[in-house]
Amino acid sequence: MSSSLIGVLRRHREDTDLPCPPAQLPGLASLSQVLDRLPDPRRAQGRRYRLGSLLALCLLAVLGGATTLAGITRFAIDATPELRTRIGLRRLPRATTLDRLLSRLDGDALDDAVGAWLARHAADPVLEDRPALAGLAVDGKAVRGSRHGDQSAIHLLAAVLHEGQAVISQRQIATKSNEIPAFTPLLDRMDLRDHVITADAMDTQTGHAEQITAQGAHYILVVKGNQKKLRRQLRRLPWREIPLQHRTRDKQHGRQEIRRLKVCTVQPGLPFPHAVQAIEVKRRRTNRKTGKTTIKTIYAVTSLTPERATPDRLAELIRGHWQVEALHHVRDVTFAEDASRVRTGTAPRAMATMRNLAIGLIRQAGWTNIAAATDHHRSRTDHALQLLDLEA
Repeated sequence: MSSSLIGVLRRHREDTDLPCPPAQLPGLASLSQVLDRLPDPRRAQGRRYRLGSLLALCLLAVLGGATTLAGITRFAIDATPELRTRIGLRRLPRATTLDRLLSRLDGDALDDAVGAWLARHAADPVLEDRPALAGLAVDGKAVRGSRHGDQSAIHLLAAVLHEGQAVISQRQIATKSNEIPAFTPLLDRMDLRDHVITADAMDTQTGHAEQITAQGAHYILVVKGNQKKLRRQLRRLPWREIPLQHRTRDKQHGRQEIRRLKVCTVQPGLPFPHAVQAIEVKRRRTNRKTGKTTIKTIYAVTSLTPERATPDRLAELIRGHWQVEALHHVRDVTFAEDASRVRTGTAPRAMATMRNLAIGLIRQAGWTNIAAATDHHRSRTDHALQLLDLEA
């Protein structure tokens, strides 16, 4: 009796009580204004609601765990008159009003505004010390629930900070295309100085490497079969003669994983722009239930010199890239993104952006358990209002 139930309650209390937002969060004062300054797709005649008020309502609902337009509508119905007044809604909007608005929003403008705000806040030294080189992961995700008939699911390419899982840029990939053409517009308007771009093999392109370095950033890019000549040269490097420089051992998700990293200086010699070091990562993974072991070798190239990043830091940046996968997992599991049937116009992308923003806010407020955070903000809308700086 004294162990199970009390332990669960204590863990739940730790998740819900500790990360409550402080009275004032530096850098958050402009979020409600950012939402209100977006291009309004509605005709001026007949507008009953401010754009920022409607978007704030959607964000508050998502912070409280709403996963669909119906969920946002239920949140609006249940919202107290005081809450609606604080966000500037004198009357209750209809579901069709929210549907039409989200389906007509300029997706690029919304992502640019939200991403720029999150980037400014993430760079605020008041919150916590940041590493000299910040990791920025680039990866894509299909919003599978947006598939309808012959219409393909929308595919979004995002740039995600390793620290805090903040999406600071996002672009929609054109139908019947892939991530490669979307890479340049994703990053070309950003200040990438003191950032390290990490990406999977699809984005290991010479043009991408040139763009990254021209914008003052560095890269760590995985090399696979799409760069056959480069991969062949990497495999032929004298890895057996190079001493082990980093090793980690993890036990999680029912498996044990050992990762070994070696680094080799290669400048000049590799046919890839600005590559000065090659990286070999050997991953040995054992399923603790079946005992089956698999070994996988990953090669990568980087523009970082040994003076800019130690092997330990390189390993940290490579591991940090998978924060984008953790973000996608949260969007699918906690916010049921792939199960969503929002399909009209730009609404699927707008909802994905709202989820990104909600996760970024929750992480920056100190939460580690997103599900617990949504439960908390559903019942404590005053804390959610603080995140938007709408608290009276």
